[in-house]
Amino acid sequence: MTAGTANWSFTQDDFTAITESLRRFLGETKSLCALLVDRSGQLVTTVGDAPGLDTTAFATLTAADFSANDQLAKLIGENDFNSLFHQGEKESMYLSDIARRVILVVLFDNRTTLGLVRLKMKQTVDELSKLFEAVFKRAAGAGAPPNILAGADDEIDKLFQ
Repeated sequence: MTAGTANWSFTQDDFTAITESLRRFLGETKSLCALLVDRSGQLVTTVGDAPGLDTTAFATLTAADFSANDQLAKLIGENDFNSLFHQGEKESMYLSDIARRVILVVLFDNRTTLGLVRLKMKQTVDELSKLFEAVFKRAAGAGAPPNILAGADDEIDKLFQ
């Protein structure tokens, strides 16, 4: 399955586990917001405050940024960059790959440090990678959805006999 192919879905338990993991991360690092974006640019979820942020546009640009950086990595002989850091005057963001299909974006300001964000990010990425791998495995094991209309023609014919 290629990166960005969104043929998976969450159960309520999956979503709860993902949200709890992100809330814990935000609490431990005093970061502002965490967003999960799939590689096609679709927003998966947002936890925390994203003040004044158009999350749909942000998700699309995040996926494009990550894809562009993958190409830059190849140009210098790397397979990819699994994390990116963008520093601003007031706010910064740290992006990390999750299971080659989802990007975790963390927005933070001067209430925390890059070192603390990076330290806690590794643990959170490992945790989320396990959760997403289970989701992807479940989706791959499900195969094609059952044909709920199989045999419908026969049943309709029986009604009119």
